[in-house]
Amino acid sequence: MALVGLSGRPFVDLEPYVDLEALEGLDLEICLGLARVQTFVTGGSHKSMGIVPPHLEDDPYADYGEVIEGMSRDERILFYSLSDTPHLLDPDAEEGYSFGEERDVPLSRKQVRFLEYRYGVYFPWSTYLELMPGGLWDQQSFPDGKAFTKDALVYFPRTVAFVRELPFASIGSVKILGLSARQHGTIHRDREPSGEARGSEGDTFMMLSPTGKKRLFLWDDTDKKDLVVDKRAYWFNDADYHGVHDDPFFRYSIRVDGAFAPELREELGLGA
Repeated sequence: MALVGLSGRPFVDLEPYVDLEALEGLDLEICLGLARVQTFVTGGSHKSMGIVPPHLEDDPYADYGEVIEGMSRDERILFYSLSDTPHLLDPDAEEGYSFGEERDVPLSRKQVRFLEYRYGVYFPWSTYLELMPGGLWDQQSFPDGKAFTKDALVYFPRTVAFVRELPFASIGSVKILGLSARQHGTIHRDREPSGEARGSEGDTFMMLSPTGKKRLFLWDDTDKKDLVVDKRAYWFNDADYHGVHDDPFFRYSIRVDGAFAPELREELGLGA
């Protein structure tokens, strides 16, 4: 699978449309805020979701979808007991349950820890915080009923103000995605590329890296090459495979989903 890209480009540099000095100045607030609030994890089931390149389907990293599917009845009873709603889960249910992101039953913090400690499940993004919850993945760009959380307003006020000044007509999701030292972001894609959408604009969002240290890369599975995006503000086609290289320190980015402002669309040659 070669890169789909965006209108003939592997990614779009958005630094000219962002106040980079103000962006860099958010780092202290974000690090302090992350230390003060309760965060969660994300990732950990890309293989069972079928969104990894074929050569990674048998990699050594345990996937929680595969782990849960392979549990015995006794293991299920124990695992279900760690749920936030154990009374709703029947270990003898014929169809079983779908756990995790975008699925029927969310994972609890206790279940996440147990999956990691007992079964070695790898959760690549160990620090995940929604400043504005976006709902299901295909709803991330829609603003209706969305708002910044109380924690976002209390602990990340400058970040919220910065996001509100970005060139968006509307915003539907804002999240912080962080990786601990020596963690890597597993290569995956967020959606299937469609034939008619190849090279089109895809989902509209901004990735922001206040420190510039998060080495997100795009993966060309045809040429088996990676392209590191070395910008502090950028946009890429999330139907392309992408991941994050490991480093010996914590790093993070902010993803803002929504509809680009008409002026930005015109600047980028996207049309009305």
